[in-house]
Amino acid sequence: MPQFLSLLLDCPVIIAAIFAAGIGGTFQYGFSISVMTSPSAFIKDLVNITCLQRYDVSLEQWQLSLIWSFMVSIYCIGGVIGGVMAGPLVSRFGRKKCLLFNNFGTILGAVLMIFSQAAVSFEMIMVGRLLYGITSGVSLSAHPLYLVECAPKRLRGMVGVTVGTFISLGKFGGQLLGISELLGTPERWPWLLGFNGFAALLQLSSLPFLPESPSFLLLDKGDHQACEKALRRLWGNKDHSKRVEELLQEKAALQSVRNHSVLELIQEKTLRWQLITIFVTFTTLQLCGINAVYFYSFDVFATAGIQPSQLRYAALGTGLCELCTSVACFMIIEKTGKKVLMSRGYIGMAVTLILLTITLYLQTHVSWMPYCSMVLIFTFIFFFSSGPAGVSAPLPGEILTQSYKSAGYTIGCSLNWSGMFILGMLFPILVEKLDYFCFLIFLFFCTVCGLFVWFNVPETKNLTALEIAAEFKRMHSKSGGSQMNKSTDENLYDTKL
Repeated sequence: MPQFLSLLLDCPVIIAAIFAAGIGGTFQYGFSISVMTSPSAFIKDLVNITCLQRYDVSLEQWQLSLIWSFMVSIYCIGGVIGGVMAGPLVSRFGRKKCLLFNNFGTILGAVLMIFSQAAVSFEMIMVGRLLYGITSGVSLSAHPLYLVECAPKRLRGMVGVTVGTFISLGKFGGQLLGISELLGTPERWPWLLGFNGFAALLQLSSLPFLPESPSFLLLDKGDHQACEKALRRLWGNKDHSKRVEELLQEKAALQSVRNHSVLELIQEKTLRWQLITIFVTFTTLQLCGINAVYFYSFDVFATAGIQPSQLRYAALGTGLCELCTSVACFMIIEKTGKKVLMSRGYIGMAVTLILLTITLYLQTHVSWMPYCSMVLIFTFIFFFSSGPAGVSAPLPGEILTQSYKSAGYTIGCSLNWSGMFILGMLFPILVEKLDYFCFLIFLFFCTVCGLFVWFNVPETKNLTALEIAAEFKRMHSKSGGSQMNKSTDENLYDTKL
């Protein structure tokens, strides 16, 4: 581990790229997920006041709940739109420019949020949430793609997992700023909702000083000189000939091949297992039960004796646990490997869900059982953030070649946002009908994904996209694939392309 950290410290521009891309990238996604909880009562008051002043109508409870649900869910609708837009945008304008232009949408959304209370308009919050969703959908593709392509091969896993770290940081930031001592007050809550705008301004003031992705410059733009210049800035004045040679090999393999659409990726038989991997991992990312565990954490903390006024501070503990574990994952990923972290994480989550279901069933019968449930909640968060949370996001950029990367991220992010939207709609019904037995549904997804990754996905550590493709081919070859050496597989794959 110290050797990898030392290698990262030798590349200060990579560290700057991690923070500049993260604060305007997945940080905003995590922040937008958690930020609506604290000011919910104030926003509902604004909805009531708006309807009274404008329409002279006093809303019934079901009407208020419907508007609130739509206000929360419209973020996912925006995310799907942004996810579909992301592929063509990152291919045409580049990863860096895409992130930069994306900030203007975030700033516009933040302005609407900040002035919504003064304008007595809850519709401004809806439009702002839609804009936040669109920009988050774009950044969920552009951010990991930019970092994975900028990082040296030996540090790709460590740098890629920071995508998940900034999601966790965003969630914790939303929880922390939402407490009553900071921005969670009747006067300051619009500034809480508009905080994403300040994060966008921070990226706008820092990211322009960093280079574009070397892979994009060479493979998409064909600019050999700009690629070498970017590598020197990112990695220092070292010998970059090996990396340039790898990119040139991929360029030769993809000669006269344009960026492919989502439909073409789905139809491409040589990438069938990569596509299935993206489908399984990104679907499970939302259907693994992490949101359900966060939901039940308030119940468990209350049963354990924590006062209602202190529950928000206990919730900060769950966010801090996810953040700290994500940082720990950053420290060990290069040594452990992504396949092991993801598979072990999901299997650990599955076992924890079984135990959590049992302890929740017994918590009204055994006095000390809620404390066991508390431990299991933190254990579940530990397994989630130590593997799946950080490893999943950069996955399409690692297992697909350049011409298919944008399509892969479009599929992955669309699955992520669709899963979040479906879960948001169905979860209240599941809780009402099944209570904590709803964990058994999430248990199925965790188990299937953990076993799938273990038996069907190769380790991607220190491998190029072409080498990973050869590993997929070796694992799933029907006749003698296990006996073929890696170079033969790679040549066959190049010929097909």
